[in-house]
Amino acid sequence: MLNRRGMLAALVAAAFGSKVAVLPAAEVAPGSQRRLPWRNWSGSQQCLPAARVAPASVAELQELLAGGSGVVRAVGAGHSFTPLVPTDGTILSLARLSGMVSHDPVTLQATLWAGSRLGDIGAPLEQAGQALVNMPDIDEQTIAGCLATATHGTGANIGCMSTFIEGLQLMDARGQLVDCDRSQNSDLFEAARVSLGALGIITQVRLQNVAPYRLRRETVWREFDEILAIADSEADRHRNFEFYYVPFSGMGFTDTHDITTEPVSTTEKLDGNEGVRDLQLARDWLERTPRLRQLVLGSYMKTLGDEVTVENSWKNYASERNVRFNEMEYHLPREHGLAALREVRTALETQHPEVFFPIEVRFVKADDIWLSPFYRRDCCSIAVHRFFEDDYRPYFSTIEPIFRKYHGRPHWGKLNTLQVADFRKLYPRWDDFAAVRAQMDPGGRFLNPYLAGLFGPGAKQ
Repeated sequence: MLNRRGMLAALVAAAFGSKVAVLPAAEVAPGSQRRLPWRNWSGSQQCLPAARVAPASVAELQELLAGGSGVVRAVGAGHSFTPLVPTDGTILSLARLSGMVSHDPVTLQATLWAGSRLGDIGAPLEQAGQALVNMPDIDEQTIAGCLATATHGTGANIGCMSTFIEGLQLMDARGQLVDCDRSQNSDLFEAARVSLGALGIITQVRLQNVAPYRLRRETVWREFDEILAIADSEADRHRNFEFYYVPFSGMGFTDTHDITTEPVSTTEKLDGNEGVRDLQLARDWLERTPRLRQLVLGSYMKTLGDEVTVENSWKNYASERNVRFNEMEYHLPREHGLAALREVRTALETQHPEVFFPIEVRFVKADDIWLSPFYRRDCCSIAVHRFFEDDYRPYFSTIEPIFRKYHGRPHWGKLNTLQVADFRKLYPRWDDFAAVRAQMDPGGRFLNPYLAGLFGPGAKQ
């Protein structure tokens, strides 16, 4: 009996009357003509810094900032696609400042070193009787990186990761530690919860957590029109709800999470990385025949069964992403999200047959954080992707005007073309953030060229 990948290959082969080899799951390694001292996950951002440092203690970090000069940019996991990190100065990793500092069993708050990766803190928190309120679908990011970019998961009644912050500690350009929360240095706290790494080096974060919980995750394949018909009600009905649309297929799948007391279990699952390679295969062979491509992909996807996984929360949110890509994501007012998605689909399928990565749609609750893309509005977030070896610019330049038409705000870590004047219109507290930033770092120690264009001298022009 054919397995699922073999079935798709057979359908493509039948469409052409020839045998088609299935692409290997492993990625093609990028060229290695010369060593690049720093690059992000996709390779879209690169730089040759004068120094790369990883302090093992707050004292070492203090010595570095107080005794040095030049631009310093902190780096986490490198999963951002915007030029937040590149500098010819110093790149600073907090990888050695990771783990749990303390926890409170009464308030269910925990203080973590800012270099802690999300995927590494689930087990320690569970042992301490706590769990994160929510998580994104990639768990490689550091806590500090999440704060810098307003990283989010999905859930119509759940905010981005920065909304879980109850207090934090950061080090300014002079090497001085500053603690802040809602009652102490409150303006700095509001600015630092989404900071772009422009205020200082965050060293510790105090998170509001919840008691450990188990999630039932269910994935269901559906036709595109059905997904749109139920999306709003499903987002309100489930704790976590998102969906994906597969270009040139007419099909997608919904993904829901709900708290459960069911025992840990799982059904047979598709490998998401192999699935993306399958879509690349279909693109390569059927790019010039979109109707046949939809027939093949749609027929294949209608054979796929539901998937159910019951697991502890921190094990059930994230998915392993081994096929690299570049990404653009905008957060639109929720009431405009589905209309915008229809336009995105039409533009994609009429102008960009080269695209094969699915479109991802999530829901996020409003907050009151100054530079949060979710500031004072519930959002529908739409993300588009391009394979890392392909030029993303033609596709993204087609889609971005649709996002902007519907008053979207871009994810701080995802590609966009907005300038300071655009951001100022989108963020009512932009100048308040800029004032706090200037006070914390008057010499621009934490401003690389990209951030200097947003907050440096002349940025208001």
